[in-house]
Amino acid sequence: MTKFSKLLKGSKTVIGMIHLQALPGTPNNNLPPAEIISLAINEATIYASEGINTIGIENMHDVPYLNRNAGPEITSMMAIIGHEIKSKLDVRCGMQILAGSNKEALGAAYSAGLDFIRAEGFIFGHIADEGMMNSDAGELLRYRRQINADNISIFTDIKKKHSSHQITKDISLADTAKAAQFFLSDGLVVSGNETGQETDINDVKGVSEVTELPVIIGSGITPENIANYYNYADAFIVGSYFKEDGIWSQKLSSKRIAAMVRTVSNL
Repeated sequence: MTKFSKLLKGSKTVIGMIHLQALPGTPNNNLPPAEIISLAINEATIYASEGINTIGIENMHDVPYLNRNAGPEITSMMAIIGHEIKSKLDVRCGMQILAGSNKEALGAAYSAGLDFIRAEGFIFGHIADEGMMNSDAGELLRYRRQINADNISIFTDIKKKHSSHQITKDISLADTAKAAQFFLSDGLVVSGNETGQETDINDVKGVSEVTELPVIIGSGITPENIANYYNYADAFIVGSYFKEDGIWSQKLSSKRIAAMVRTVSNL
């Protein structure tokens, strides 16, 4: 495990998500780079002011996503935004580049001085919205060593949301978790079937029983249900709940962030 991964184990960390506005060249882009950067820094500042000290950035508005392919206009923006957040705020920060652009995310994170990436398609193969996605663990970890980025944690989705796992239906979630650990993942992300959907508590329990890695909840966390997962997970990625009306595409709600922080502090 990386240094950050070891710190995350047992930490009960809430990771606040920033869903960047549509980046240059994507169908929904209607803002210049400077404004996209400014909005992201503002959201990171809101998180930090409310007590969230670990932040993830993601190009969620870049629909439709490419399959393991992100151009320099995307990776450069992600790196700039990550660097600005880290330089201006005392927070830990990571990124995910959709869809499955793990190598690009790792390169951008290294350039920006970030702490982690979230990687989909790390082990086995599955059918995503974007098509077939094969394992990239071997290539990704060799690339991390090549660019001397061993300090960046790679947190990996297992049985990723928005995907069909019919090909691997004979492989249990627990066995998938063990395979990811064997392939040197730094942490395991367990999610519901889609963005904002509550994660099955039995899935989380099952994974926590078979791995020594940090277990990270990837979707559906609210102040009302976080206590259910608290004994089985180390970190909680929260995006949708922190937005107005609980809708991922809306603006951040300071009131909702504060409610989560209060809840966690009392657990």
